[in-house]
Amino acid sequence: MKIRVIISGRNYDALPMIPQELSLADGASVDDALASLAAALPEGKRLPESCLLVVSAAHLGTLREHLPQALKDGDELVLIAPVAGG
Repeated sequence: MKIRVIISGRNYDALPMIPQELSLADGASVDDALASLAAALPEGKRLPESCLLVVSAAHLGTLREHLPQALKDGDELVLIAPVAGG
């Protein structure tokens, strides 16, 4: 199955190694998708645990603490990284 990936905040969307689409096995979960994204990041770099996590318009929590969710073909995984400033 294929899911679309959108990451915003802290310029993660500009990192060329972050795929805009993931190919995952049928029955894969949000945690499987997150593991795949983490593997694509450069060594020593990771997404903040406080990133908000949304799957196809359903808010699941943060990377640190989120509801389990099975994915289906065509889902959209959105990660919103925290930003500071004012």
